[in-house]
Amino acid sequence: MSWEYIKLGELYTVHNGLSKGRQFFGSGYPFLSFSTIFNNYFIPDELTDLVQSTEKEQESYSIQRGDVFVTRTSETSDELGMSCVALKDYPHATYNGFTKRMRPIYPERVLPEYIGYYMRTPSFRGKFQAFSTMTTRASLRNEDLLGLMVALPPLKTQHRIASILSAYDDLIENNQKQIKLLEEAAQRLYKEWFVDLRFPNYENTPVVDGVPEGWRKVKLYEIADIVMGQSPKSEFYNNDKHGLPFHQGVGSYSTRFVVDDTYSTSFTKIAETGSILFSVRAPVGRLNLTKNKIVIGRGLSAMNHKYGLQSFLFYMLKERFYKDNIVGNGSIFASISKNELLSQEFIVSDDELTKHYNAIVSDIDRKIESLDSQLQLLTEARDRLLPKLMSGELEV
Repeated sequence: MSWEYIKLGELYTVHNGLSKGRQFFGSGYPFLSFSTIFNNYFIPDELTDLVQSTEKEQESYSIQRGDVFVTRTSETSDELGMSCVALKDYPHATYNGFTKRMRPIYPERVLPEYIGYYMRTPSFRGKFQAFSTMTTRASLRNEDLLGLMVALPPLKTQHRIASILSAYDDLIENNQKQIKLLEEAAQRLYKEWFVDLRFPNYENTPVVDGVPEGWRKVKLYEIADIVMGQSPKSEFYNNDKHGLPFHQGVGSYSTRFVVDDTYSTSFTKIAETGSILFSVRAPVGRLNLTKNKIVIGRGLSAMNHKYGLQSFLFYMLKERFYKDNIVGNGSIFASISKNELLSQEFIVSDDELTKHYNAIVSDIDRKIESLDSQLQLLTEARDRLLPKLMSGELEV
């Protein structure tokens, strides 16, 4: 039996997501956020974002196995149409208003694992560029989405393709789990030493006004330098890997580059290799480390410790800012300015203890970097294989 080409509209119905004010987020029931959809082929087993939703909303915006979620609006057209597929039912869960849900009409015709991989192929992703509407934001119309053609092999072949690709994803997931455990270990050590004050020799250290002797209050500008991002004008972008990669937010799948002769203009800002990326727009406070030199957009800042203690700075910021359930939703984005960041106060230890922590955690970070490099190689191998399997170039 040969492959068939069929419109998404013959396989799915479409429904927009739940839009609520920011005050409804952070507690309640599971919520599928824009960033979760953007950064995952498939919905994670557990949704950590929460929203206060009603029974009626949970019924209308439900999430079931086989549902495909697609980003319908974004600040940039290349972030449009990113997909994420549900591999199980999520009771009481709802999904973001900046996304669309495609629900299967004939579940027996399309394997969720297959369509999850198919819609992330470069050839399929490229189709969204043709009809994205750019005003202040890129947007996606129902008729455009449902009019897209997909290649659908027999169900048996769908299973084989999904099985091959999922083997890579299993290895990727294992690396991600190891990375998470190492990051948690570094964060626990920070909390133990600098929050719970159970640092080495704490028993013999006098405490004055609740602060160990030798510790002091500092503002962020005293220990860190900050570069704020600024998105380049559209004519400076390219997709042919010429120039520096552009990142709009922490964890983004940027495929755009900015040409070299714009680096020194007011339209671009640079994050050097090893800089701490800090999201300054909703969700504020997400963190990552740059692996290479990049151009950062207005959703990001780049930070560097004045005295090279990057690991200490990273986990200090994470302790203060990072929360898994921070969700940006609505037309007005929460943000933090450069001055607000620089004026943040922290209590820091004496230099010897800070350097001791930084040395320990730097070793952990090197292990994380090694695992992350393996993860990237696995991801690249999967992504090279993906279009060959989906086009039928490789028989299974």
